[in-house]
This record gives sequence, structure tokens and C-alpha cells, in this order.
Amino acid sequence: MKGLLGIKLGMTQIFDEAGNVIPVTIIQAGPCYVTQVKTTDKDGYEAIQVGFGETKEKRLTRGELGHLGLLKRDQKHPSRKVSKGIPPVRHLAEFRLKDASEYEIGQVLTVEQFQAGDRVDVTGKTKGRGFAGTVKRYGFGGGLKTHGQSDRHRAPGSIGATSGTAHVFKGKRMAGHMGNVRYTAQNLQVVRIDTEKNLIAIKGAVPGPKGSLVKIRDAAKS
Repeated sequence: MKGLLGIKLGMTQIFDEAGNVIPVTIIQAGPCYVTQVKTTDKDGYEAIQVGFGETKEKRLTRGELGHLGLLKRDQKHPSRKVSKGIPPVRHLAEFRLKDASEYEIGQVLTVEQFQAGDRVDVTGKTKGRGFAGTVKRYGFGGGLKTHGQSDRHRAPGSIGATSGTAHVFKGKRMAGHMGNVRYTAQNLQVVRIDTEKNLIAIKGAVPGPKGSLVKIRDAAKS
């Protein structure tokens, strides 16, 4: 399994050896820390939980500090502190895999596990567009601009069925909140890796604005 959490830095373009322009998204991926290992015997499935984005301990709850092994020793509970060698991290995410036995708590994951040419899926939260009409949200054509329709250019038109149905079907495409949803861009190509700066360049666009959290893992349909 190859997987990391990262921060989207933005888009740029690079040139390959043939001089072709390749649009890429730059992501600062890792280092990530394995914070929990889940097994079939104990949890019913195989997975690892990884943490990303070092922060200050005061920004975490006592539950989060205890999960990371960062609680200070208490006189009433001297065995409460169990150091896992993990710094305080801001983000946690889980990666399913077939066998989690090769991972251990505190293990560091970096971009070195990827290489140019790999295919990955990138998951993030899309940009929020606020309340949008049907023309912007779904690409409706709008109404005629002639025959007296001076104010119906971007109207959705009729939404009902016949009098026999007498109601609007569920899922009807109408105006509403647009964006700010979880989305996965599939089967993207890794173009370049910078192990010194923990950067990974992925061909094309990935969901989310600059500075947003993204999840990178092996492509499911490569």
C-alpha cells in the first residue's frame, strides 16, 4: 500500500525531456506517522491510521493526546503515559490494506514510497461555490430570449411532471448549495518526486483550494 496525507500547494507546469508542457499540481506530502495499526483479529479489518501536520500539544484534546501517547504521567494513573514516539499531529486518516503486519506504530512514511510514473487517486474537499442556480450548477441552457421572456434567461423552467404524478421526483436537479463535497480524482499520474522537500508533482488538477488537505493513495483502477 502506498498512501500519504498532504497539503495542496497549487498548480504549475513543467517540461518533460521532449519539451512538452505538463500541467501539474504540487502537493507537500508527509512526513506521516503511523499512529495506529488495525488487524482482523482485533478490529475486524486490516488498516493503518496515519497522522500528518505537526502542531502544538495545547491545540489537541486530552483524548487526542492519549491516543498519540502524549499524556503527561498522572500520580493516580502512573501507567497512563505510553510514549509512541509520535509528535502531536493535526490530521488523522485511515488507509485500508490487505496486510497491516508490516507496519508499526511510530513508523514514518514519506514520498519516497512513490516514484515517477505511478498512478494514484487523490481525495479532497472541493471548493465551495455557495448557493448556485441551475445554469451554473448543472449547465442548464436557460429559457428563450425572445417572445416576451425578458426575465427568464437563467430560469430552470418547469419542474413538475403530469397531473397524474402530481409531485416532484426526488433528486430533481435544482438550484442549491454547490461544491464543498468530498471528491476523488482517479488514476492520476505521478510526474516528479522531490524527497528533500517532501513534494510530489501530479499531472492534472486535484480537488480543493490551495492549502487544503488531500489524501493520496494507490489508484484503485489503474
